[in-house]
Amino acid sequence: MDEPQTELRPVPPSLTAALRRARLEDAERSEVVAELRGAETARLEMLQDALRPVLDQVPEGIDLFDCGLLPGDHPRLFVDMIAFVEMGRDKRAYRFLQDTRHGRVTLAETEKLDTIVGAVTQYIARRLVEREKSLASDRTIEIAARAYAQEPAEGRPAAMAELPPAPAPRKRNAFLRIARALVEILGSLVLIALVLGGAYFAAVAAMAWWAMNKLG
Repeated sequence: MDEPQTELRPVPPSLTAALRRARLEDAERSEVVAELRGAETARLEMLQDALRPVLDQVPEGIDLFDCGLLPGDHPRLFVDMIAFVEMGRDKRAYRFLQDTRHGRVTLAETEKLDTIVGAVTQYIARRLVEREKSLASDRTIEIAARAYAQEPAEGRPAAMAELPPAPAPRKRNAFLRIARALVEILGSLVLIALVLGGAYFAAVAAMAWWAMNKLG
């Protein structure tokens, strides 16, 4: 006789096992992200150390550059308020970016530390030259202003000479003034006549009312 076959029932999925697998996968992803972020920070710290001798050569009293590493989801090494270095998508290439009025531009992108150090050094040099030109322009304007203030009026060019005094306002026409005075007088007379007429009519009305009451 054949033995009876037992019916195999499907095993229901286990939520506990699914949660365990999900937590394990999340932990693995977190470890990968943390490792990548740590690698980014380490590379930027290497760049910061390489730039320190360059920044030490900046003349004293110039506070344009404040090199600092800003951690986060996307670590960045700021050179100044408008330029910074971050790692590319592959987490290996340095990207030197600058914010401008027309948007963000890429100044350099390379995997070599020496190359990115050279790009940042050239940027610092250009900023120093721009500062010198700005100070020289301000100095030139200041010297010109002082010279103009000390120069006598008769020695100034015609274009810079003082403007002649404004002409005095014309006198009003005598006829217009007389007409205005007459209009004012006539207006006053009309007002007085109206007041006297009103008083007269009020007196007549009062007398008529008094007479009617006495006769009645």
